[in-house]
Amino acid sequence: MEQTLSIIKPDAVANQTIGKIIERFESNHLRIAAMKKIQLSQTQAQDFYAIHKERPFFNDLVQFMISGPVVVMVLEGDNAVARNRDLMGATNPKEAEKGTIRADFAQSIEANAIHGSDSLENAKNEIAFFFKAEEIL
Repeated sequence: MEQTLSIIKPDAVANQTIGKIIERFESNHLRIAAMKKIQLSQTQAQDFYAIHKERPFFNDLVQFMISGPVVVMVLEGDNAVARNRDLMGATNPKEAEKGTIRADFAQSIEANAIHGSDSLENAKNEIAFFFKAEEIL
């Protein structure tokens, strides 16, 4: 059973689509093993997205991620990383397949509703960034 991290981003939280997004996970056999709504600090956002530090969009990404609360979740299931990536759709919602989370709820490539781990290794690191082992049930 794999685990992956999902973050419902500030745009989707502000647009009150949390429940609709969670329903997508659950109806596609991804169980929520942990979940919390938080407000990221600038330092937390910078640390979480440090892999993108040298990219031109880094500062805008950090500012976006601290612009409002987010919902962080540990999703669990068979092939959880790949299944979540498929449900999310392409980063650019204009390129996302119809019926994916980003096609249905994202506003732009920047405000794209959701983050998901891109590998098992990154999932482990990202989960540990937000959750203590005892918080994952």
